[in-house]
Amino acid sequence: MSRWSSSPGVVLTAYHPSPSDADGPASHAKEGAETSPGSRRSGQYTMNHENSKKSPGKPPYNRSGSQDSLDELSVDDYYWKEVENIHETRGNNHEEQEVAVVKEPDEGEWEEEWLKEAGLSNLFGDSAGDSQESMVVLATLTRTQAAAVQKRVETVTQTMRKKNKQYQVPDVRDIFKQQNYSTEKETGSENQPERARKSEDAVQEEAKEAHSHHTGDNCLKENVQVSETDINLEISFSEQASLKDNSERKAPKHSNDDTVLPNFRLPKDKTGTTKIGDLAIQDMKKIHSLALIELTALFDILGTELKPQKAIKMKIKESGLFGVPLPVLLEQDQKRVPGIKIPLIFQKLICHIEEGKLGTEGLLRIPGVATRVKSLCQELEAKFYDGTFNWETVKQHDAASVLKLFIRELPQPLLTVEYLKAFQDVQRLPTKKHQLQALNLLVLLLPEGNRDTLKALLEFLQRIIDHQDSNKMTLKNVAMVMTPNLFMFHGMGSKTTEHSEFVMAAGTAKVMRFMIKYQNLLWTVPTFLVNQVRKQNTECQKKEKKDKAMKKLLKKMAPDREKHEKQDKNVNDVKSINDADVPQGVIRVQAPHLSKVSMAIQLTEELKAGDVVARFLSQKSGTTQDLKKEDVFLYEIGGNIGERCLDIDAYMKDLYQLNPNAEWVIKSKNC
Repeated sequence: MSRWSSSPGVVLTAYHPSPSDADGPASHAKEGAETSPGSRRSGQYTMNHENSKKSPGKPPYNRSGSQDSLDELSVDDYYWKEVENIHETRGNNHEEQEVAVVKEPDEGEWEEEWLKEAGLSNLFGDSAGDSQESMVVLATLTRTQAAAVQKRVETVTQTMRKKNKQYQVPDVRDIFKQQNYSTEKETGSENQPERARKSEDAVQEEAKEAHSHHTGDNCLKENVQVSETDINLEISFSEQASLKDNSERKAPKHSNDDTVLPNFRLPKDKTGTTKIGDLAIQDMKKIHSLALIELTALFDILGTELKPQKAIKMKIKESGLFGVPLPVLLEQDQKRVPGIKIPLIFQKLICHIEEGKLGTEGLLRIPGVATRVKSLCQELEAKFYDGTFNWETVKQHDAASVLKLFIRELPQPLLTVEYLKAFQDVQRLPTKKHQLQALNLLVLLLPEGNRDTLKALLEFLQRIIDHQDSNKMTLKNVAMVMTPNLFMFHGMGSKTTEHSEFVMAAGTAKVMRFMIKYQNLLWTVPTFLVNQVRKQNTECQKKEKKDKAMKKLLKKMAPDREKHEKQDKNVNDVKSINDADVPQGVIRVQAPHLSKVSMAIQLTEELKAGDVVARFLSQKSGTTQDLKKEDVFLYEIGGNIGERCLDIDAYMKDLYQLNPNAEWVIKSKNC
């Protein structure tokens, strides 16, 4: 018999739906009315008491006499009640939605896909001999990241040999010998970010130092309910986790108590915090590849398997609102509203719920009437896009039920087929800090549409929690209700035991709480990944420079050599004039999208990006007088980055030293 212990002396063995509640809550209670904790339950838990023989007169469940314990039990019930509501809704839906079916990858198959997604496809297959592109990526990796790549290359190599594939498979030792040589050769590069130039020992030492202040005060924090912990974004998460004396891995058991969520904090970086959306598309593609490598390295170090799932291609709905793939839905919405990033129906449902009172008791928890919700979905499908749908008649709880239905009826889950299991497995990581780091990387791996929609959802959930005094929906309550809608995907098709269902319920609800509470941290791009992108860009520029030098040499050997020399001289003269125009320690800031004005600004130790924008806006000329400070940003463009919208607290002198060849442009994000 499977056992799931909820406390010493009590074993939860099964959950049985009550026959009297088979028709759902709507048929037994007035809409929106609160019921007692006992009547709210749709079933009962079968309990096993180890000491029941000794005290036969004891009540079936008496974990504790405290009201807190009773509240915890009712909160746990929220999850299972939501599961029951989901099954009831699906039972009433005669038109079963088609969903993507998850396929378990064959041996070596996912490793091949992994290497392709990581930008390392040239390490195997027909193009294995031409691995210059892969060498650029490998040259930027940390020790733990390189180990993760090496492990996947070895698996692919062995699989190909087993299958007798006629691919050229380089020896993995040769690959990483080239990578080490490349890294050592470029150590002294002038344009390379300072942190990226550090040796492995220096990185290890810095990571130790960064965390040393946590090791001596564990005893002081035992009686503190909420601890404050810094998240180091400057050093690879997997490198931090690999340290033998990492204080997080030695933390006492009570420090990982699920009842306490620390106040994790991001220390300010002098070059500014980078948020998702701040980087150019070409740089975000590099971030995606590096985040995949880093996440895999982190899971490897912490002893948890990471194997992205794969969806089988199938026929999908090509129009409509519900059961439509998110990319298809966004594509049809963007024809109506160009540039939109979140589905229109999703935005409207959230807006309508908020037009009511977010303080409504039981919001999200109390379901709408099932028949009315079904009718509402059908009417929305028919009238939403032509603008004839009447929102005034839609009740708040019904709209909330439709919102949850929209999320769970996506043919591929919002967290994607590939990474849903990884999101679920975050609960297996040893500490809260590791879990938060993994979630940060997983958010970076989501497609843009999924990521933007998830962000809108989490922000909405936080606004509900902000009204918990009146709606009684705390962080834990909201997480319990939303978890089944986000994490239960009926395309997985895996058989689960009673024990695994309870473990999964508790674990995924914990992950959901993390995603809501720490959402601002999750949308931050770690500094070490940005620095790795800078180094990749620098490596690519060096290669381009060598290619240009070769072309120039060939041109000089041509008959019209004198003509080319004259052209080169003119170009160099123009550059010299431009360089002379900007004195040492001064940057030229331009605003071509907003004004013809450009400014020369003297760099000081305290000058921040926000100060530069403020100076520009103080010049009451052209369009600047109508602009608001919060709509305008300073951008770092070129040099060792594609484009980066700067945090207002970024120190310009530090940033200039990091990227001296950049251009500085002021514009709004809509430009």
